[in-house]
Amino acid sequence: MLPWAILATVLCCLPVGIYAVLKASKVDALWTSGQYEEALAAAKEAKTWTIAAAGAGVVVMVVYLCVMLIAALVG
Repeated sequence: MLPWAILATVLCCLPVGIYAVLKASKVDALWTSGQYEEALAAAKEAKTWTIAAAGAGVVVMVVYLCVMLIAALVG
């Protein structure tokens, strides 16, 4: 999950992606220490935030393209 969280951070939405990276980075440490339920919960939360970051990036990109299209048609 960590590589996806990093990609979502770099390519989509920085603030939400950073939180996803922080959650994803905790998974290995929790799993290694034997806290399996906490590791699974952190992985699930990291996945949720990664998807949110990607979704936010797509929404911002669509809005930006719409604004640019409208500006090109008007101007």
